[in-house]
Amino acid sequence: MGKAERAERSMGTRDPADLWGTPAGDAELLRDLGWYHGNLTRHAAEALLLSNGCDGSYLLRDSNDTTGLYSLSVRAKDSVKHFHVEYTGYSFKFGFNEFASLKDFVKHFANQPLIGSETGTLIVLKHPYPREVEEPSIYESVRVHTAMQTGRTESDLVPTAPSLGTKEGYLTKQGGLVKTWKTRWFTLHRNELKYFKDQMSPEPIRILDLTECSAVQFDYSQERVNCFCLVFPFRTFYLCAKTGVEADEWIKILRWKLSQIRKQLNQREGTIRSHSFIFK
Repeated sequence: MGKAERAERSMGTRDPADLWGTPAGDAELLRDLGWYHGNLTRHAAEALLLSNGCDGSYLLRDSNDTTGLYSLSVRAKDSVKHFHVEYTGYSFKFGFNEFASLKDFVKHFANQPLIGSETGTLIVLKHPYPREVEEPSIYESVRVHTAMQTGRTESDLVPTAPSLGTKEGYLTKQGGLVKTWKTRWFTLHRNELKYFKDQMSPEPIRILDLTECSAVQFDYSQERVNCFCLVFPFRTFYLCAKTGVEADEWIKILRWKLSQIRKQLNQREGTIRSHSFIFK
Protein backbone atom coordinates (compact mmCIF):
# COMPACT_ATOMS: atom_id res chain seq x y z
CA MET A 1 0.00 0.00 0.00
CA GLY A 2 1.45 3.40 -1.01
CA LYS A 3 1.92 6.39 1.30
CA ALA A 4 -0.86 8.38 -0.36
CA GLU A 5 -3.30 5.48 -0.01
CA ARG A 6 -2.39 4.94 3.64
CA ALA A 7 -2.84 8.65 4.35
CA GLU A 8 -6.19 8.66 2.57
CA ARG A 9 -7.43 5.67 4.61
CA SER A 10 -6.13 7.25 7.80
CA MET A 11 -8.03 10.49 7.09
CA GLY A 12 -11.12 8.53 6.11
CA THR A 13 -11.32 6.86 9.54
CA ARG A 14 -11.28 10.16 11.43
CA ASP A 15 -14.16 12.43 12.26
CA PRO A 16 -14.24 15.18 9.59
CA ALA A 17 -14.78 17.75 12.34
CA ASP A 18 -11.36 16.85 13.77
CA LEU A 19 -9.63 17.65 10.49
CA TRP A 20 -10.65 21.32 10.70
CA GLY A 21 -8.13 21.86 13.44
CA THR A 22 -5.22 20.01 11.83
CA PRO A 23 -2.98 21.01 8.91
CA ALA A 24 -3.14 17.48 7.45
CA GLY A 25 -6.78 17.96 6.44
CA ASP A 26 -6.54 21.54 5.22
CA ALA A 27 -5.82 20.87 1.55
CA GLU A 28 -8.69 18.40 1.39
CA LEU A 29 -11.17 20.56 3.31
CA LEU A 30 -10.35 23.67 1.31
CA ARG A 31 -12.29 22.16 -1.59
CA ASP A 32 -15.37 22.03 0.69
CA LEU A 33 -15.10 25.70 1.64
CA GLY A 34 -18.18 27.34 0.11
CA TRP A 35 -16.35 30.50 -1.05
CA TYR A 36 -13.27 28.75 -2.47
CA HIS A 37 -13.50 28.93 -6.28
CA GLY A 38 -10.58 26.68 -7.27
CA ASN A 39 -8.86 27.64 -10.53
CA LEU A 40 -11.10 30.64 -11.25
CA THR A 41 -9.00 33.17 -13.15
CA ARG A 42 -8.29 36.73 -12.04
CA HIS A 43 -10.34 38.06 -14.96
CA ALA A 44 -13.32 35.85 -14.14
CA ALA A 45 -13.12 36.74 -10.43
CA GLU A 46 -13.26 40.44 -11.24
CA ALA A 47 -16.16 39.97 -13.68
CA LEU A 48 -18.06 37.90 -11.10
CA LEU A 49 -17.59 40.30 -8.19
CA LEU A 50 -18.21 43.45 -10.23
CA SER A 51 -21.35 42.03 -11.85
CA ASN A 52 -22.95 40.21 -8.91
CA GLY A 53 -21.06 41.16 -5.76
CA CYS A 54 -21.21 44.26 -3.58
CA ASP A 55 -18.79 46.32 -1.53
CA GLY A 56 -17.06 43.86 0.81
CA SER A 57 -17.74 40.72 -1.26
CA TYR A 58 -14.80 38.35 -1.49
CA LEU A 59 -13.75 34.90 -2.67
CA LEU A 60 -10.71 32.66 -2.43
CA ARG A 61 -9.14 31.12 -5.54
CA ASP A 62 -5.92 29.55 -6.78
CA SER A 63 -3.27 32.10 -7.61
CA ASN A 64 -2.49 32.57 -11.29
CA ASP A 65 1.15 33.26 -10.49
CA THR A 66 2.57 30.45 -8.38
CA THR A 67 1.52 27.02 -7.20
CA GLY A 68 1.09 26.85 -3.43
CA LEU A 69 -0.32 30.38 -3.35
CA TYR A 70 -3.95 31.43 -3.24
CA SER A 71 -5.54 34.78 -4.04
CA LEU A 72 -8.22 36.54 -2.05
CA SER A 73 -10.22 38.68 -4.50
CA VAL A 74 -12.14 41.48 -2.78
CA ARG A 75 -14.62 43.97 -4.22
CA ALA A 76 -14.06 47.56 -3.09
CA LYS A 77 -16.74 49.80 -4.60
CA ASP A 78 -16.09 49.79 -8.37
CA SER A 79 -12.81 47.87 -8.31
CA VAL A 80 -11.52 44.45 -7.28
CA LYS A 81 -8.32 44.06 -5.28
CA HIS A 82 -6.31 40.84 -5.02
CA PHE A 83 -4.27 39.71 -2.00
CA HIS A 84 -1.97 36.72 -1.65
CA VAL A 85 -2.77 33.92 0.80
CA GLU A 86 0.10 31.48 1.34
CA TYR A 87 -0.32 27.88 2.48
CA THR A 88 3.03 26.72 3.89
CA GLY A 89 1.96 23.09 4.32
CA TYR A 90 1.25 23.56 8.00
CA SER A 91 -0.28 27.06 8.25
CA PHE A 92 -2.04 29.83 6.32
CA LYS A 93 -0.36 33.23 6.03
CA PHE A 94 -2.48 36.28 5.22
CA GLY A 95 -1.17 39.78 5.71
CA PHE A 96 0.55 40.01 9.09
CA ASN A 97 -1.35 37.02 10.49
CA GLU A 98 -0.56 33.32 10.44
CA PHE A 99 -3.22 30.68 11.12
CA ALA A 100 -2.34 27.21 12.32
CA SER A 101 -5.31 25.56 10.60
CA LEU A 102 -8.02 26.15 8.04
CA LYS A 103 -10.51 26.36 10.91
CA ASP A 104 -8.65 29.32 12.42
CA PHE A 105 -8.34 30.94 8.99
CA VAL A 106 -12.10 30.69 8.34
CA LYS A 107 -12.94 31.86 11.86
CA HIS A 108 -10.91 35.00 11.22
CA PHE A 109 -13.09 35.82 8.20
CA ALA A 110 -16.29 35.03 10.11
CA ASN A 111 -15.48 38.04 12.31
CA GLN A 112 -15.50 40.39 9.28
CA PRO A 113 -11.88 41.60 9.35
CA LEU A 114 -10.86 45.03 8.12
CA ILE A 115 -7.99 45.03 5.62
CA GLY A 116 -6.13 47.90 4.01
CA SER A 117 -4.12 48.07 0.79
CA GLU A 118 -1.05 50.16 0.00
CA THR A 119 -3.29 52.74 -1.70
CA GLY A 120 -4.97 53.45 1.63
CA THR A 121 -8.26 51.77 0.77
CA LEU A 122 -9.92 50.11 3.78
CA ILE A 123 -12.30 47.21 3.15
CA VAL A 124 -14.46 45.25 5.58
CA LEU A 125 -14.76 41.64 4.41
CA LYS A 126 -18.47 41.07 4.91
CA HIS A 127 -19.84 38.88 2.14
CA PRO A 128 -18.17 35.59 1.08
CA TYR A 129 -19.22 34.95 -2.51
CA PRO A 130 -20.46 31.34 -2.91
CA ARG A 131 -18.97 28.97 -5.46
CA GLU A 132 -22.35 27.43 -6.21
CA VAL A 133 -25.26 29.76 -6.88
CA GLU A 134 -28.79 28.57 -7.61
CA GLU A 135 -29.77 29.49 -11.15
CA PRO A 136 -33.28 29.67 -12.65
CA SER A 137 -34.07 26.94 -15.18
CA ILE A 138 -35.83 29.38 -17.51
CA TYR A 139 -34.92 29.63 -21.18
CA GLU A 140 -36.15 31.98 -23.88
CA SER A 141 -37.78 30.63 -27.02
CA VAL A 142 -36.15 31.46 -30.36
CA ARG A 143 -38.59 33.54 -32.47
CA VAL A 144 -36.16 35.13 -34.96
CA HIS A 145 -33.05 33.47 -36.33
CA THR A 146 -31.32 34.72 -39.47
CA ALA A 147 -27.74 35.39 -40.58
CA MET A 148 -26.80 39.09 -40.56
CA GLN A 149 -23.65 38.58 -42.68
CA THR A 150 -22.57 36.18 -45.41
CA GLY A 151 -19.25 34.75 -46.53
CA ARG A 152 -17.81 34.43 -43.02
CA THR A 153 -16.16 31.25 -41.68
CA GLU A 154 -15.13 29.85 -38.30
CA SER A 155 -11.84 31.78 -38.60
CA ASP A 156 -13.85 34.99 -38.18
CA LEU A 157 -15.02 33.92 -34.73
CA VAL A 158 -12.45 35.72 -32.59
CA PRO A 159 -13.48 35.54 -28.91
CA THR A 160 -13.01 38.84 -27.08
CA ALA A 161 -13.70 40.01 -23.55
CA PRO A 162 -13.54 43.41 -21.87
CA SER A 163 -10.21 44.19 -20.25
CA LEU A 164 -11.05 44.40 -16.54
CA GLY A 165 -7.96 44.68 -14.31
CA THR A 166 -9.26 47.27 -11.82
CA LYS A 167 -7.30 49.53 -9.49
CA GLU A 168 -7.95 52.63 -7.40
CA GLY A 169 -6.09 54.96 -5.08
CA TYR A 170 -4.82 58.47 -4.47
CA LEU A 171 -2.25 59.94 -6.87
CA THR A 172 -0.80 63.46 -7.09
CA LYS A 173 -1.49 64.99 -10.51
CA GLN A 174 0.07 67.96 -12.25
CA GLY A 175 -2.42 70.50 -13.58
CA GLY A 176 -2.84 71.22 -17.28
CA LEU A 177 -2.73 75.02 -17.55
CA VAL A 178 -1.51 75.86 -14.06
CA LYS A 179 1.35 73.47 -13.29
CA THR A 180 0.46 72.92 -9.66
CA TRP A 181 0.21 69.47 -8.07
CA LYS A 182 -3.00 68.26 -6.46
CA THR A 183 -3.95 64.94 -4.90
CA ARG A 184 -6.83 63.20 -6.66
CA TRP A 185 -8.66 59.88 -6.28
CA PHE A 186 -8.11 57.66 -9.35
CA THR A 187 -10.13 54.63 -10.45
CA LEU A 188 -9.23 52.26 -13.28
CA HIS A 189 -12.07 50.18 -14.72
CA ARG A 190 -12.18 48.56 -18.13
CA ASN A 191 -10.54 51.05 -20.53
CA GLU A 192 -11.29 54.18 -18.51
CA LEU A 193 -9.08 56.01 -16.02
CA LYS A 194 -11.17 58.44 -13.98
CA TYR A 195 -10.04 60.94 -11.41
CA PHE A 196 -12.14 62.60 -8.71
CA LYS A 197 -11.60 65.46 -6.27
CA ASP A 198 -11.52 62.89 -3.46
CA GLN A 199 -12.69 59.36 -2.68
CA MET A 200 -16.18 60.52 -1.65
CA SER A 201 -16.90 62.62 -4.77
CA PRO A 202 -19.76 61.09 -6.80
CA GLU A 203 -18.76 62.55 -10.19
CA PRO A 204 -15.30 62.40 -11.81
CA ILE A 205 -13.42 65.54 -12.79
CA ARG A 206 -12.32 63.84 -15.98
CA ILE A 207 -12.45 60.47 -17.74
CA LEU A 208 -9.43 59.38 -19.76
CA ASP A 209 -10.05 56.89 -22.58
CA LEU A 210 -7.07 54.53 -22.59
CA THR A 211 -7.71 53.53 -26.21
CA GLU A 212 -6.24 56.97 -27.02
CA CYS A 213 -3.16 56.52 -24.79
CA SER A 214 0.09 55.68 -26.61
CA ALA A 215 2.50 55.06 -23.70
CA VAL A 216 2.86 54.74 -19.92
CA GLN A 217 6.32 55.14 -18.41
CA PHE A 218 8.35 56.30 -15.42
CA ASP A 219 9.17 60.01 -15.57
CA TYR A 220 12.20 61.83 -14.18
CA SER A 221 11.62 65.26 -15.76
CA GLN A 222 9.45 66.69 -12.97
CA GLU A 223 12.05 66.44 -10.18
CA ARG A 224 9.61 64.37 -8.13
CA VAL A 225 9.95 60.82 -6.85
CA ASN A 226 7.65 57.94 -7.82
CA CYS A 227 6.43 59.86 -10.85
CA PHE A 228 5.09 58.41 -14.11
CA CYS A 229 3.29 59.76 -17.15
CA LEU A 230 0.54 58.81 -19.59
CA VAL A 231 1.02 60.05 -23.13
CA PHE A 232 -2.06 61.12 -25.09
CA PRO A 233 -2.16 62.95 -28.46
CA PHE A 234 -3.60 66.05 -26.79
CA ARG A 235 -1.57 66.04 -23.54
CA THR A 236 0.87 64.16 -21.34
CA PHE A 237 -0.45 63.55 -17.82
CA TYR A 238 2.11 63.48 -14.99
CA LEU A 239 1.18 61.48 -11.88
CA CYS A 240 3.04 60.66 -8.66
CA ALA A 241 2.40 57.84 -6.18
CA LYS A 242 3.28 57.74 -2.49
CA THR A 243 5.73 54.87 -2.89
CA GLY A 244 7.82 53.33 -5.64
CA VAL A 245 5.95 50.04 -5.23
CA GLU A 246 2.62 51.76 -5.77
CA ALA A 247 3.90 53.63 -8.85
CA ASP A 248 5.21 50.35 -10.27
CA GLU A 249 1.81 48.69 -9.73
CA TRP A 250 0.02 51.49 -11.60
CA ILE A 251 2.50 51.36 -14.48
CA LYS A 252 2.26 47.57 -14.79
CA ILE A 253 -1.53 47.44 -14.88
CA LEU A 254 -1.81 50.43 -17.22
CA ARG A 255 0.73 48.90 -19.61
CA TRP A 256 -1.18 45.63 -19.47
CA LYS A 257 -4.34 47.55 -20.37
CA LEU A 258 -2.63 49.12 -23.39
CA SER A 259 -1.32 45.72 -24.53
CA GLN A 260 -4.85 44.28 -24.35
CA ILE A 261 -6.25 47.23 -26.31
CA ARG A 262 -3.62 46.80 -29.02
CA LYS A 263 -4.21 43.06 -29.16
CA GLN A 264 -7.94 43.55 -29.73
CA LEU A 265 -7.21 46.24 -32.34
CA ASN A 266 -4.85 43.90 -34.21
CA GLN A 267 -7.47 41.15 -34.14
CA ARG A 268 -10.07 43.47 -35.63
CA GLU A 269 -7.65 44.69 -38.32
CA GLY A 270 -6.77 41.08 -39.18
CA THR A 271 -10.46 40.26 -39.56
CA ILE A 272 -11.00 43.29 -41.83
CA ARG A 273 -8.01 42.33 -44.00
CA SER A 274 -9.27 38.76 -44.37
CA HIS A 275 -12.69 40.04 -45.41
CA SER A 276 -11.24 42.40 -48.02
CA PHE A 277 -9.16 39.51 -49.41
CA ILE A 278 -12.23 37.25 -49.68
CA PHE A 279 -14.34 39.79 -51.55
CA LYS A 280 -11.64 40.99 -53.98
